Amino acid sequence: MPASIAARPEQPRHDKYDRLIAAAQSLPRLRVAVVHPCDAASLGAALEAAELGLIEPILVGPPAKIATAAAAAKLDISAVRQVNAAHSHDAAEKAVALVRCGEADALMKGALHTDELMSAVVARDTGLRTARRISHCFVMDVPSHPEALIITDAAINIAPSLEDKCHIVQNAIDLAHALKFEEPRVAILSAMETVNPSVPSTIEAAALCKMADRGQITGGIVDGPLALDNAIDLGSAAIKHIRSPVAGRANILVVPDLEAGNMLAKSLTFLAGADAAGIVVGARVPIILTSRADSKTTRLASCAVASLLADAQRAAAKAVEV
Repeated sequence: MPASIAARPEQPRHDKYDRLIAAAQSLPRLRVAVVHPCDAASLGAALEAAELGLIEPILVGPPAKIATAAAAAKLDISAVRQVNAAHSHDAAEKAVALVRCGEADALMKGALHTDELMSAVVARDTGLRTARRISHCFVMDVPSHPEALIITDAAINIAPSLEDKCHIVQNAIDLAHALKFEEPRVAILSAMETVNPSVPSTIEAAALCKMADRGQITGGIVDGPLALDNAIDLGSAAIKHIRSPVAGRANILVVPDLEAGNMLAKSLTFLAGADAAGIVVGARVPIILTSRADSKTTRLASCAVASLLADAQRAAAKAVEV
C-alpha cells in the first residue's frame, strides 16, 4: 500500500448529524415534493431519507426521465407517488402548487438549477413568499469543532443589504431554535473585530448589533464585527481582549456576502472534512438544497434539518392560533 494512502487518517464520524437524524426520526414523516429527481443522486437521496422514516417523497417531474434514472441506479419507485411534469420549470411550479394546496410540507431540489426552483418559490402571486427575506443556511458538522455551526448566507443572497441581513440573522436564529441549540450565539463576520469606516461590513455588523439591542432581532445573542478566528476560538478572542458572550463561542456565522460564505463553507468541507447540510429558510416551508457532491450523511441531515424546522413552524403556528 502506498505510504500516502496508509498515512491517511480515518474519516471521523459526524455525531452531530447522527443526533439531528435521530431527533427527526421521532417526528411524523415530512411530506416532501422532490423537484425533477431525474438523476441517481437526487432520486437516491429521497428514497434513502424515506427508508429512514424521515420523509414521504412525492416525485415531481417527467415520468420517463424519473424511470430512466431509477432503472440506472436500480431503485424501486413503484410505491412512491409521482406527479407528472413536462420539464424542470414545470416541475418547480407544480411542486410549489402542492405546498400551496396542502399536499406537501417541504420542497427538495432535484436535478435542476437552484435558480429554476427558486424562481417558482419567489413568484409573487403563486410562490411561497412570506414577510421575511428568503435566505440559505449551511448546518456544518466540522469534526474538530465541538458543536454544529450555522453559516449564512452562502447560496441565495449575493450582496445582501443591511435590511436583508436583519432577515438573514433572524432566519438563522429561528433555525437554531428549531435544531434545539441551547443558546444561539451570532457572530457577524468581517475581516476584523473593530469598526472601520473603510470596511462596510464592519459598519453593518455594528448596526445589526444595535438592532438586536432594540428588539429588531430576537431570540439570540448578536455580536460583531468579529473576525473568524475570534468568533469561534476562545484563545484568539482572549488574545484580542474581546469580552463578549459570543466571541470564541459563536454557533451562527453571518458572512458579509455570498462569495465569502461559499468560500468559508467549501474550505471547511474540503480542508477540514466537514459536511454541509443545506436548507433554505424564510419561505412558507423548508426547502432542502442538496448537491450531487454531497455525501449520504449530508443528504440525510438536510432532510432531518427540514423536518425539525417544519415541526417548529407548525408549533409556532399553533401557538399563534391559541
